[in-house]
Amino acid sequence: MPKISQKGQRMPASPIRKLTPYADKAKLDGKKVYHLNIGQPDIETPEGMLNAIKNIDFKVWAYTPSEGTLSYRKKLTEYYNKLGYNITPDNIIVTTGGSEAINIAMMATLDAGDEVIIPEPFYANYNGFASQSDIVVKPILSYIDNGFALPPISEFEKLITDKTKAIIICNPNNPTGYLYSQEELDALKVLALKYDLYIFSDEAYREFCYDGRSFISPMHLDGLDDNVVVMDTVSKRYSACGARLGCMITKNKQLISAALKFAQARLSAGMVEQIAGEAAVDTPDKYFEAVNKEYTSRRDTLVNALNNIDGVYCPNPGGAFYVVAQLPIDNADKFCQWMLESFTHNNQTVMMAPATGFYSTPGAGYNEVRMAYVLNNDDLKAAMVCLDEALKVYPGRTVSSEHLAIGK
Repeated sequence: MPKISQKGQRMPASPIRKLTPYADKAKLDGKKVYHLNIGQPDIETPEGMLNAIKNIDFKVWAYTPSEGTLSYRKKLTEYYNKLGYNITPDNIIVTTGGSEAINIAMMATLDAGDEVIIPEPFYANYNGFASQSDIVVKPILSYIDNGFALPPISEFEKLITDKTKAIIICNPNNPTGYLYSQEELDALKVLALKYDLYIFSDEAYREFCYDGRSFISPMHLDGLDDNVVVMDTVSKRYSACGARLGCMITKNKQLISAALKFAQARLSAGMVEQIAGEAAVDTPDKYFEAVNKEYTSRRDTLVNALNNIDGVYCPNPGGAFYVVAQLPIDNADKFCQWMLESFTHNNQTVMMAPATGFYSTPGAGYNEVRMAYVLNNDDLKAAMVCLDEALKVYPGRTVSSEHLAIGK
């Protein structure tokens, strides 16, 4: 039998999706499964975006330019410049989802063996994209006891070598929901300039900031024009995950030129998606105000319920729609599978993502899970009743949550 590649063997499975067969089996057995494992919002996609698709009138479903249609990039420029990014359409490459923006950014800036520092826990697919390009991820632990704040810059400096080329942040963070402060971004700026590093800024959750707190982008910092690469997507902002439409933004002209060659190699992003994306920019503010209010309520429901379960600890996140909670369990992977295979409460159970898949450090996250509060409040409450009952009977329950991350 022909062999698969070493790269194929190294490619990590998604911690978000790997338990899907167990969830499917649970449903076939008649269980109701509360899906807290994946960031698929149940919020309705903006009407203007859907109407743009319904009203499409073209004779040929054609290729688009590799960098994206000019009309869509102009519209995106309006959106980003309202945020103070001060860009032009030439600073944007439209991509097939935010995932491709990350992938192209990595390929255009990093060679095989180069290193990228990422505060962990981090979006699991960063590992996958790094594996595809033979890039070395150097994780730096953040800790649940301070809400997963940015680690001290001195800890970053300990990891920097002559192979270090970039730092990746996701702000607000997936999976923790942590919202980075102005002080933390300023500290990263000093580091990037000192060591001539790229800052990759994954801003998929920019619109999801709570309690009146402001979002800060590296794009807002002076003197970083050649260092900053923003990766973005319409998936979360407009509840349009299936559109598979994102973009990469940088003011670094050499980088844009290099990235465009990778974009040309995959031809183009979809025409219909860009038509819908262009209409989405005109989504009224009241849409986002309602969404923010709803997610704030869901966050409060979930965090309060978790912290009222014996042995559980969950910090209150400032953004996105995820939490990482620490549970009194021996093994998150085993527990999440057990929940689907062996547990039921009133014929219901909960699907979560083991946090181990969001870390690169071996052993980290062994008693943590990520939950996405993308269900309504009633379903979240029911899911937390299930979790409470499950922890009472789980065979691998520990005495209590240690409330300590590995290495702390």
